[in-house]
Amino acid sequence: MRIALPRYRSKDYLVLSIIVFPFSLGINTVIFRSQYFSSVEFFGIATAITGLSFSVHFMFCAGIAVLMKKRLPQEKDVLQRLGIVILAFLLMSGLYLFWLFNLYGLLHYFNYKFDDDSFVWAYFMLGISNFFLTFLHEGIGRYEKWKSKQDENDLLKETYQRSRLLGLKSQVNPHFLFNSLNSLSSLISDDEERAEIFLDEMSKVYRYMLRTDDEKLVTLAMEFKFLASYIYLLEARYGNGLQIEIDDCKLYEEKYLPPLALQTIVENAFTQNSISKQNPLKIKIQMAAGDLLKVTHNLQHKMIENNLDVESGLDNLVNKYELICEKKMTVTESASQRVISLPLLISNETLLYETD
Repeated sequence: MRIALPRYRSKDYLVLSIIVFPFSLGINTVIFRSQYFSSVEFFGIATAITGLSFSVHFMFCAGIAVLMKKRLPQEKDVLQRLGIVILAFLLMSGLYLFWLFNLYGLLHYFNYKFDDDSFVWAYFMLGISNFFLTFLHEGIGRYEKWKSKQDENDLLKETYQRSRLLGLKSQVNPHFLFNSLNSLSSLISDDEERAEIFLDEMSKVYRYMLRTDDEKLVTLAMEFKFLASYIYLLEARYGNGLQIEIDDCKLYEEKYLPPLALQTIVENAFTQNSISKQNPLKIKIQMAAGDLLKVTHNLQHKMIENNLDVESGLDNLVNKYELICEKKMTVTESASQRVISLPLLISNETLLYETD
């Protein structure tokens, strides 16, 4: 059985280095009074013994504080944690001073005899020090936690803004816009009625893209409504080469996900896979256990000059999930298909932090 020893922080060693000499000076003055300053040798030996023994005592106390911090980490446990730590410190301080006083009594060099009044004064001094160090340790811990949270939030905000820029870049994809306009041009000459419908769906797509630019989450119902317009544009171009099947997900339509999440996945699929009537790209969207929206598509890889650019949209979506919630988006791939699972969120309250 392995015993997990407390891991001391660098601040513990810093505090020890600051207080060890003043403490040794004060305690030895209480113990020996004027004799403590009778000679350099006496002063040096007594200071070394008290300083070294106090260092061991201090590290034991720090270890208890670290251990209790791990055992009772919640904010509601602060009073209980501090109470246990202070009681433990006072008990250990009494034992330590009793040992130190008797040690000096046993060492003939010091010619010392145990004195009750000196012990009480020394215990009072160490008790006050314990209270001070306990709250200092708690204060340092809270500051480090706050500083770490601030640094993490700053990093998350920076990453989130970068992810939004990548998302915007994806939204105004010139290739998609060019292909859509090309399809519209063909329809105008062949079928004006379909061209009018196509233009209406195209306006819905870009209106949604612009409207959700500042949104952190949208409902699944909104995303499906947008996806229907987006799919219409794709089918006008690819025809039967693109087959998208969406299961009934009405029970989950009021749950949330990042905006354009499904568009990102569909775009990634048709961008890096070959599409033809003979070998259609098949995409299926369905619910899975654990409030997961599962998107499955077959793999028909085609040669792409820069595959990193193609995957950047998917990577960006993975990063968004890591930034806004504790649930993770997963991507699994076999030789024949890729499965992407998107966690659906209950509401905006599930956000890890505010990104504004």
